[in-house]
Amino acid sequence: MSVSVQPLQCTTDCKDQNFDGIILICQSYEQLPDELECLKAPLQDYSAVDCCVAEEVVVVKVPGLSGNRLVFACTGPVNRDYDDVRRFSDAAAKGIKRALKAGMQRPLLVCPPHSSYAKSTLVAVLGALHVLYTPLEVREHKSSPHKVAVLGVWAKNRAQGEAVTELATALESGRFVCRDIGGSDPERMAAPRVAEYVQAVFKDTPVTVTVVSHLNILEKEYPCLAAVNRCANTVPRHQARVIKLLYCGEGPVQQTLMVVGKGITYDTGGADIKAGGVMAGMHRDKCGSAAVAGFFQILAKLKPKHVKVVGAMAMVRNSVGSDCYVADELVVSRAGRRIRVGNTDAEGRMVMVDLLCEMKEQALQEVSPHLFTIATLTGHAVRAMGPHYSIIMDNGAAHRSGNALQWQKAGEVLGDLFEVSTIRREDYEFHKGKSEYEEILQSNNLPSSATPRGHQTPAAFLIMASGLDKHGLDSDKPLPYSHIDIAGSSGPFPGVPTGAPILAMATKYLEL
Repeated sequence: MSVSVQPLQCTTDCKDQNFDGIILICQSYEQLPDELECLKAPLQDYSAVDCCVAEEVVVVKVPGLSGNRLVFACTGPVNRDYDDVRRFSDAAAKGIKRALKAGMQRPLLVCPPHSSYAKSTLVAVLGALHVLYTPLEVREHKSSPHKVAVLGVWAKNRAQGEAVTELATALESGRFVCRDIGGSDPERMAAPRVAEYVQAVFKDTPVTVTVVSHLNILEKEYPCLAAVNRCANTVPRHQARVIKLLYCGEGPVQQTLMVVGKGITYDTGGADIKAGGVMAGMHRDKCGSAAVAGFFQILAKLKPKHVKVVGAMAMVRNSVGSDCYVADELVVSRAGRRIRVGNTDAEGRMVMVDLLCEMKEQALQEVSPHLFTIATLTGHAVRAMGPHYSIIMDNGAAHRSGNALQWQKAGEVLGDLFEVSTIRREDYEFHKGKSEYEEILQSNNLPSSATPRGHQTPAAFLIMASGLDKHGLDSDKPLPYSHIDIAGSSGPFPGVPTGAPILAMATKYLEL
């Protein structure tokens, strides 16, 4: 399966007649560079009759320009304390939507570089590409996979233009894969079909794919995941898959990234069923695994050297029925920890914990390893930080290196933003067993959004139940680990997944 990203074409001529309209993205048309001087006068004339030119997207007829028309989408202020580079992606998204309404099929995006934001042009292109993504189910039933024939990108010189378009294509291909998996419905991206999709995407690439499907292996190697899968396993098309990915860049390995993604293809809540009309949208509970696949797609395109990346996608359906796992059950994790199930709707930590344990075992043999879990894990993440931000939490070894703050800084470059949280002693206490039967309590029986520290405590559970607590700062072999909750940043429903947090991850580790 080819990843059919929207075609891009760069040009240094804003009057290039290969395009049928211009989309101008900037803070002020009065401060355009000399190369774009021809765009200034038409907007000055328009502003004389419409004072909303800086507040609303406008279309101006300009003879002699590409397509004789100009869409102006102002970013608004970009220098206030609370402004960030998303002003450019937001404006580009509005601009491309207006261009589509105007009937453009070959729009030229013009976003001159801004002195305060080194990647503003790239961010604008990515903003437009987000709008131009066509969902997988739509592509499979339409003759054309693209909303426009080509998206032009203006740059001052050819080298800059080619660099932006090549990088944007690589990054968008990762988001494309992430959206396909994360956004598609629970049947089109049921676990076996996710495995088929991933195998097709990475065929003949530097990424190696291994799929674990045999029930006996799942039960032996990943008992917590198998417990969640027990009900879904009775329906062949819903049976769990563990998808393992491996990328080894050229040259000596300098860093090893080990990433586990939550891939709940549909979350009914299980026996603790999601009642009250809150189940709709739960096909998006697989965006953590989708992000893992998306990051590997970027690796396959950019082929970075000296880095090894190990990935695991835990693809499971949390079904409800006579064979579903229930609260009060005792499950022994791969690390040998007795876990009391507190709530079957806390299934995400269950499907990831044994894979994290396996990564921990392997990490002891790797060069400079760092372990991660990525998940749409808690409603509390949205309650705490709002609907647009990923949250990252470090264990002691990761915190010592300043990892979370580095991720936050990397996220600011392309507008894939993070808030930093801290795993505290109360989070570990929360998950200690409450009787002699169990060592660890999986969760309480309240929604995470109604639980104090509801997005931090699952990170402590993952550390405890995977055995990572034996590799803290007080051990002979500390292992850096970070948990990333993307419940808020993964995107709205209804709507298209954002692809978070792969832009931040690529920025941090691939030296964009």
